[in-house]
Amino acid sequence: MDFSQKMLRDNALSGKVIVITGGGSGLGKAMTRYFMELGAQVAITSRNLEKLETTTAELEQATGGKCLPLACDVRHYDQVENMLAEVLKTYGKVDVLLNNAAGNFISPTERLSANAFDTVIDIVLKGTKNCTLAFGKHWIETKQTSATVLNIVTTYAFTGSAYVVPSATAKAGVLAMTRSLAVEWAKYGIRTNAIAPGPFPTKGAWDRLLPGDLAEKFDMAKKVPLKRVGDHQELANLAAYLVSDFSAYINGEVVVIDGGEWLQGAGQFNLLEQIPEEMWDMLEMMIKAKKNG
Repeated sequence: MDFSQKMLRDNALSGKVIVITGGGSGLGKAMTRYFMELGAQVAITSRNLEKLETTTAELEQATGGKCLPLACDVRHYDQVENMLAEVLKTYGKVDVLLNNAAGNFISPTERLSANAFDTVIDIVLKGTKNCTLAFGKHWIETKQTSATVLNIVTTYAFTGSAYVVPSATAKAGVLAMTRSLAVEWAKYGIRTNAIAPGPFPTKGAWDRLLPGDLAEKFDMAKKVPLKRVGDHQELANLAAYLVSDFSAYINGEVVVIDGGEWLQGAGQFNLLEQIPEEMWDMLEMMIKAKKNG
């Protein structure tokens, strides 16, 4: 099966204006490309304008769509307000906010400085709050009848995870914000949902998380029941559905797309997966012998 196949019909996002934070590379870029292919007008933001402009030129040529690159550090509310104003000046409206900007690294927590911890919290939690608040206020004040916020969280937002404590803390906050606003802002026509991806390797993020030969030693595919990692298009398919009108009755939901990884890690006896077939035969014989004894 080809997991890179596209899911929705060609005009599924026609007429929508979508803003994607962290849209210049990795999964953000994959989602941006697919949104443009489906007819959306897109604005992508990050701190690196040069990278955004390169991505914009590449994607406009590939898709024939329209993309607006805007430098914005989501940690600063005034920059977010300025970015929103530029989107409105160019497109006249905005329908979807996709909070994708993130920062993460692996480290024993006691080795982290307070500033290192703050950096991740500020980008992930504060940045998501800044964008959501600015866009939400705009939608409510202008009485826009429908809008969507889609947040990218992680499966360890549910469970916590050692060695990525700032990220786990921040993503758990984003998850709580997603569910809270889904109830509070539904009356304004604003849907709020999230995606919790499992392993979807991207060069930038995975090089930071697993530098050197660590990626080989910690083969993520081995932790997934389906024995593979995700294809970027699979995530883009899900994101496109959740920001489209086809998902108009989905609100406050967190959709996990991880091949079953977090469930395998959560189950108390899941390590028994590693027991070979022959040993199960022996165990069965022992249990039967005990029963008959």
